[in-house]
Parts: sequence; C-alpha cells; structure tokens
Amino acid sequence: MAIAKAERLMNLALCLLGTRRPLSKRELRESIEAYVEAFGSGTGGDDSFNRMFERDKDDLRELGLVIETVESLDGEVGYLARRDSNRLPPITLDAEEAAALGLAAKVWQQARLAGAASGALQKLRAAGLPEDVDPYEAHGALEPRIPVHEAAFEPLMLACRDRRPVVFDYRKANAAQPEPRHVEPWALECWRGHWYLAGFDRDRGAERVFRLSRITGKVRSRGGRFTAPVPDVVTVRETVAGWAGETADRSARIRLRADAGYPLRARATAVRELGDGWDELEIPYGHGLDAWLVEFGPDVVVLEPAELRADVVDRLRAVAKG
Repeated sequence: MAIAKAERLMNLALCLLGTRRPLSKRELRESIEAYVEAFGSGTGGDDSFNRMFERDKDDLRELGLVIETVESLDGEVGYLARRDSNRLPPITLDAEEAAALGLAAKVWQQARLAGAASGALQKLRAAGLPEDVDPYEAHGALEPRIPVHEAAFEPLMLACRDRRPVVFDYRKANAAQPEPRHVEPWALECWRGHWYLAGFDRDRGAERVFRLSRITGKVRSRGGRFTAPVPDVVTVRETVAGWAGETADRSARIRLRADAGYPLRARATAVRELGDGWDELEIPYGHGLDAWLVEFGPDVVVLEPAELRADVVDRLRAVAKG
C-alpha cells in the first residue's frame, strides 16, 4: 500500500511538473494510471476520487512541491507545478546557520508543525547539512515556544506559502455575527501571544490584518491568482501595533481590578491604588485600544476620555447580543 501510494504521488508530481498548462481534475484522473485503475475513466466514483486527489495534493505540498491552482475563463479549475517555482539552488550551511535553523524548528515542537519542522531538518541533512552538527546542542539552554491553538493557522500558513486566495468567516470585536472575508493571504505573525494574518481584503480593496482567534469555521481555498501585488516586506507587527494603540499620542484613564490586567499594567504610565480591590491607571490611548480593553471584561472600567468609554460600552453590548 505504501509503495502504491508513493508511486501514485510520484506520477502526479511528474504530471504537474511536466505540463505547460493547468490540468483539470478530469484530465489528471484520465492521465494517471493509478487513478484509472481505482476509479475508471468515466465519472463514476467522483466523490472518492476527489477525496483521494485532495489528499494526494496536500501530501505533495507537504513534501514541498509548489502546486498552483488556476481558474480558466470558463470557470474550470486546473493545477500545475511550475519548474521555476520548484527549483532550488545548492544548499550550503555552516554550523551557525544550522544551529539557527535547528532552534527555529525547536520552536514548533509542541505545535501542529512539529512533524513538518522535523522533516525539514531531515531534508536539509540530505541536501548537505553537516552530519557532525547538532542543530539543538548549541542552544540547549533555550526552550522557545510559540503556541498555536487556532485551527485556521495551518490552512492559512499553506495558503500564504502557495499564494492561494482564501475565504473565511470573521467576527470583528464589535460585531455580533461573523461575516465572510475574501482574502489574498500574505504572511502570519505572532504578536503579544496572538496570531495575526496580513493580506489583501478583496471585498474592501485594501490591506487588512486579521486576528486568527476571531476566524470562525473552516478556511476555504479559492482558485485563481492574486489580484494585488504582495509587498516585499509585510509589516504585520507594525500594522497590528498601530491598530492596538502602540503608537498612541494621548492618554486614557481606567479603573482596573487589583491583581488583574497585567498587560495593561505593563503599559501604564501611572498607577494609583484606589482601595476596595481597584487601581487607577493611565495608559497610552490610540486607535484600537477599545477592542483591547473589551478583552478584560468586568475587570476594566473606562473613566476617560468619554469617546473611549462609549466605544467600549458599544463593543460590550455587541458581544452580549451575540
């Protein structure tokens, strides 16, 4: 069974690499002997074939093959793997570079990418990584971890890698119900313990940043190419920081329950004990601060300015209705 699957994947990869135009599922089904033997050349067993084909395609992408999804003018979806996108120069790594890659792989040991990270190191060894270099040994005292709990992370990571448009349901902090977003994903980044996606929002015709924890349901891939250019440098962290008020030039005054809201305390410019289990804080105030304060629920009361207090109340009412 393992040999049969490996042969099927090899034939699919060669077929996608050898074509000059996108091939539809029907054409691939009729061209690859393993598919013909399993399902015939007609239309019978379409559901079973589609499931096998999607698994095979995902397996090839996991192995590193860049497969493009292209939609023709008549709406038919085709697939191909361009040779220039799947050709790498010779890889040479010194001990320091190998250690850095090993440390990066170690970050994912407790995440869903653990298997992929381990596999990547094996591929690097096959490509010339020195056998006498232990990627973990030089930094054995470090135990970096990046938590990945959102189900949307893996499909979005693959979509960013393969430059595939996606659609997902997204709930804004001040909205009671999620709404669909059609996005061309650029990059993922972890900031202050949360994962964010930067990309081009087709519905709004502009760059947007999405917090993965607010994505509901499945992330679905869409055919076709990107319609907007991808920036050379995607500044996810800077964009999120701006929306979160990190570049604020004003101050807000809030009441915070004692022994709560440590991220707010870390940013406070002044703290005063009020007694009865409450403290008063002055914190930088910029765009997006209202969304952040809502996350602390009943532990925070906004005193001033009035517009910030009103924004927080509106967001809390929207959450209560949802």
